[in-house]
Amino acid sequence: MRTMHYYPESWPLHSAFVISRGSRTEAKVVVVEIEDNGIRAVGECTPYPHYGESESSVMAQLASVVRAIEYGVSRQELQLLLPAGAARNAVDCALWQLECVQNQQSLWQRSQVSAPEHISMAQTVSIGTPEAMAYSAKALAQQGACLLKIKLDDHLIAERLVAIRSAVPEVTLIVDANEAWQPEGLAARCQLLADLGVAMLEQPLPAGADDSLQNFIHPLPICADESCHTRDDLAGLVGRYDMVNIKLDKSGGLTEARLLTEQAKAMGFGIMLGCMLCTSRAIQAALPLAPGARFVDLDGPTWLENDIEGGLNFAIGAINLSV
Repeated sequence: MRTMHYYPESWPLHSAFVISRGSRTEAKVVVVEIEDNGIRAVGECTPYPHYGESESSVMAQLASVVRAIEYGVSRQELQLLLPAGAARNAVDCALWQLECVQNQQSLWQRSQVSAPEHISMAQTVSIGTPEAMAYSAKALAQQGACLLKIKLDDHLIAERLVAIRSAVPEVTLIVDANEAWQPEGLAARCQLLADLGVAMLEQPLPAGADDSLQNFIHPLPICADESCHTRDDLAGLVGRYDMVNIKLDKSGGLTEARLLTEQAKAMGFGIMLGCMLCTSRAIQAALPLAPGARFVDLDGPTWLENDIEGGLNFAIGAINLSV
């Protein structure tokens, strides 16, 4: 017989993680454990207040499906029991892991994706003074990072980016405004980014202001993050965005994320793979999506003082899978 347990955890960060919406000093996650005939499977999610989630709301959603999980519902049935979001993600990923163990397969094998030896990924530079951000960018580049994700708010855009680009002239940069900008002045900012060789701009406007991007001429790709959670969002992004950022905590797990990836590609969107602040447990579940993504942003665990025991082998700018 199956059993399901869930509990919250808090993981201190080694330094403050600052984005346009505020600063964080810890990663608050919820862990789901499912046991079936001696096999234990684990999933993890990060409740995100910006999406109306909290530790208590996620725990309440999990409580609502305990009986169904213990009766043996499938991943496919789970999609109908919980909405897309953090709670469903944790259960979905635990069920994936359970299937893998029961069938003596790795997640790569189960998802029919060839495992690479390593995955190149972005390292994030959080918001600070232009000098501090440039220092962080240079330090990461000197340690091997080839792709940097620059967090910005609505202030000192040119000053920060010019300082960073001067410090790391050869590194690929992507910029994430986390909805902090407004339509006014967006064209000039996009041109500034293009002039500095920025490869992509992520979610410049609030999700509710997407109509301002309709037929907006822009010199670099624009990626939807907060505006894209599941396949249901894709139709509204056509003509507004060039890429979508797929996160398991938004899609509600790997099951929907795989379908979202497939449909987004079929509609001509480029793929970015992202994450929340989390441990390696959450990243492991997303790895099969990495080979199909143009940009991979899975550095959440690298912000932790300590990751889970036996976690992934992170290096600066990469996840090594061959070790």
